[in-house]
This record gives sequence, structure tokens and C-alpha cells, in this order.
Amino acid sequence: MAVLPIVFWPDARLSTRCEAVDPRDPSVAQLAHDMLETMYAAPGRGLAAPQVGVAKRVFVMDIGWKEGPKAPVICVNPRILWRSDTAATGPEGCLSIPEVVTDVARATEIRLAWTDLSGAEHEEHLTGFAAICAQHEYDHLEGIVTFDRLGLEARRMAEAVYADRTRT
Repeated sequence: MAVLPIVFWPDARLSTRCEAVDPRDPSVAQLAHDMLETMYAAPGRGLAAPQVGVAKRVFVMDIGWKEGPKAPVICVNPRILWRSDTAATGPEGCLSIPEVVTDVARATEIRLAWTDLSGAEHEEHLTGFAAICAQHEYDHLEGIVTFDRLGLEARRMAEAVYADRTRT
């Protein structure tokens, strides 16, 4: 496994919708394992393929590893099947937009389907931070970053903070 370089906003690869992949392709497994290594090293709780410059529909997450044992999830060709009508706004950070936390509105519950590296299909009802993390990483596969989820004024302010922090 290898720690991959993380792509930073406004790199165009973060604005590109990703392509579906064959989950049994050995290169997809290698990518996913490298992404996990990268996520843990960053240290983050989720990472999508475009964040390492790869336009493939793969994301990894491990929401509890900082407080307990590692429990990584590799999602290949994920789909959000359902989102609750109830939303909550809360702080989100992004490894591709370091040192900037923005308040993003997300559904409080989702139904996520994905394929694992063996080709097995999974479907799970996610709530709380798991739902937020999965939606954040799924957005990356659609070419959406947290800035895209903000209103015009909030986005302008967040981009200004990011510009200030990246100048130093």
C-alpha cells in the first residue's frame, strides 16, 4: 500500500463526475487500499478517488477509527437510494480543502448501496456522522465539493479563508 498525494481545490479533477468501475479489477483494489492508507495518514475519516486524482467511483470511510478500532468500508460504485426529508446543518472539513470548515446542510439519514471488492452488493441505512460522511464522499464522485453546497455569500467567505490559508 502507498500514501497517495491528495488533490487540493480548485483542481479541475475535483469537479469531474467519476466513471463506474469493475469492483473485481485488481487495480481498483489497489486504489482502494492505497486510499485507505492515505486517509489514515491524512488523518481523515473518508476519502474519494478524485481526491487522489482518479476519476473512478470509489470512496473509503472509517468514521470511528480515531476513537476506537479501525473498521474501514470500501464503497465501489456507490448509490444513494434514499435521503430523509430531515436535514441538519453542521461543520464539515475536507482533506482537499485543508484548514477550512464550513457548515453544510445534509440529510440526517440515507440508504446507501455499494459493491465491495469481491463484487458483493451491500445496502445500509446510515444515520448521524456515517450519513454525513457518506454524502460528503459521494458528492466528490459527482464532482461536488463542500463549497458547492454553500450559499453565495458563505461560499465567498469560505473561499477567502481558504485563499488566505494557502498563501502562507
